Amino acid sequence: MRIIAGEKRGRKLVPWEETGIRPMRDFVRTALFNILADLVPGARFLDLFSGTGSVGLEALSRGAAQAVFVDSSPEACAIARRNLDALGLLDRGEVIETDFAEGVDHLERRGRKFDLVFVGPPYGEGLAEKALQLLGNGGPLASGAVVVTEVFKKESLPDAYGRLRIADRRLYGDNALHFYRLDEEDPLAIPADASTMEERSGGAP
Repeated sequence: MRIIAGEKRGRKLVPWEETGIRPMRDFVRTALFNILADLVPGARFLDLFSGTGSVGLEALSRGAAQAVFVDSSPEACAIARRNLDALGLLDRGEVIETDFAEGVDHLERRGRKFDLVFVGPPYGEGLAEKALQLLGNGGPLASGAVVVTEVFKKESLPDAYGRLRIADRRLYGDNALHFYRLDEEDPLAIPADASTMEERSGGAP
């Protein structure tokens, strides 16, 4: 696995062996960042259930100002830290080893705000919904923040969680990306009727 684009394009990430880590497939990661595009440079990025950190690292490579990685696995956090070090990004990245709910609470109590959040939990455990419910009160989200979650394609998610409202849904093979935005702002500029799940084979959506 490697960084796809940006200043660290082509750089390999640290190999991992822990079977519980499910990294995002490259073509899905490419599609995700094609959609977020101009929202990434200068953004404050939160990577929940970060695993190896591939999504947050991609955001940093593409110009995010900072990224915070939250995961309860000591092995995953160690890999994320090694990746930050290997890529020379330690000054812009922070790894927090804790449960996602404790991590969100910790960041909120510190007054941290994020423009972009990626929620990539293990499939089939209902964790995406729990994280979205927690983020739905605004908490550590900046005005107009965009929250994206990746779930199995057959998993259905509501159109709203508190102040989070659905902006788009995209399907890539067995992977579904759900895009939510905070309040009434629409930084993705997606039409109001864009809630239909679209099948994508990869590349630019």
